[in-house]
Amino acid sequence: MESKKLTNRDINRLAFNSLLLQASFNYESMQGAGWAAAVAPTLGKIYGDDKEGLGKALSHHTSFINTHPTLAPFLMGILMAMEEAHEPRELIDGLKNSMFAPIAGIGDALFWFTVLPITAGIASSIAQQGSVLGPVLYFIVFAAFFCCRFPLARIGYRLGTKAVSTLKEQTAKVSRAATILGTTVIGGLVASVISINLLPEIVLNESSTISLQADLIDNIFPNLLPAVITAGVYYLYKRKKVKPTILIALIIVIAVILSYLSIV
Repeated sequence: MESKKLTNRDINRLAFNSLLLQASFNYESMQGAGWAAAVAPTLGKIYGDDKEGLGKALSHHTSFINTHPTLAPFLMGILMAMEEAHEPRELIDGLKNSMFAPIAGIGDALFWFTVLPITAGIASSIAQQGSVLGPVLYFIVFAAFFCCRFPLARIGYRLGTKAVSTLKEQTAKVSRAATILGTTVIGGLVASVISINLLPEIVLNESSTISLQADLIDNIFPNLLPAVITAGVYYLYKRKKVKPTILIALIIVIAVILSYLSIV
């Protein structure tokens, strides 16, 4: 392994730059452009005068990613340690792609769905009693989340530095475990976020009808339609290379037509 080029100051800068993660959010690469902007100065120091290597690394770091902003510095630290060690590109990309979804699931569950809502409820209750302590409390908790980016980046960097050889040996196991966890999280999101309700009913007689959605599909295979639509969109995007913007427009048009026809 080559001598280290990154200092604690560089890792702290990396953590601060992670605030750019969602500065250029789009529906094609999600946080890809913001991620690349955040790691660009660190990669610049690692590659130095090797402009070709820097360009190749940046092009890979602009690829699709959508993870939790507060926990992102942890993954950035690991990947920058691997970049510094000049590990194979497929190993770096594989670890990034297999870890960002589980990190997103953990971060969302911990921060957005647990700690912050509870803190907001307590702070609101205190504020309604006329105390300034309510908003101050919420600000302190939110600021703590902001500041934890810095130790997370350093922990990730140290972990990446020490674990590069282990990751190379165990990358298949790590990737498989992370992929299973990520797939589970995404499957849960598909079932809970995508909502489709078919309106047609089957008339049996004057006083009895069967709902196509509630009485048939949901009883046989709950959440079947969200799964089918997600699989179809994935097929068009991955296999047919249809751009996300076109897919979004297509979904909107189909939804409007089906709604007009009273199908959904």
